[in-house]
Amino acid sequence: MRILFKLYVTFFKIGLFTFGGGYAMLPMLEREVCDNNKWIEKDEIYDYYAIGQATPGIIAVNTATFCGMRVRGFFGALFASLGIISPSIIIILLIASFLKTYSHIEVINHAFAGIRVCVCAMVLSTVIDMIKRTCKDYVGVLILILTFLAVALFKVSPAIVVISVGVIGVFLKRG
Repeated sequence: MRILFKLYVTFFKIGLFTFGGGYAMLPMLEREVCDNNKWIEKDEIYDYYAIGQATPGIIAVNTATFCGMRVRGFFGALFASLGIISPSIIIILLIASFLKTYSHIEVINHAFAGIRVCVCAMVLSTVIDMIKRTCKDYVGVLILILTFLAVALFKVSPAIVVISVGVIGVFLKRG
């Protein structure tokens, strides 16, 4: 029971301090799950994160579910998932109750603008770290460039890109 509580608290902290969604969560997820608690290896986190992106639902919840399942099975998945969503529910309820009343205050608007800039920096840091970890040869760099072009310029669905690159990866490793 102690490990389940620790899973809940750990993912509660990640959910509480992660603004900006899945990409912004990855550095904190690595630090808490891999470095501090040593539940999962860093390469495994990136695998869970990639699968979490490719599966329907919220990336943070999917990743928390995979991590919890790895650590303590079904109940680990349940406690990690509840931990990651609890702060959002609490914060949304608080913001909803106060925002309508205080949204006209300039300081509030500046705070949200600052948070958006911070989230952009965290996402950029994560992207750079992921590129360093995953693009280890010319094939990886080529896949990165082609994937970026497909999604950014040609507006190809990320789901189609993920599935296609997964299939290509299988064929490249077989040959």
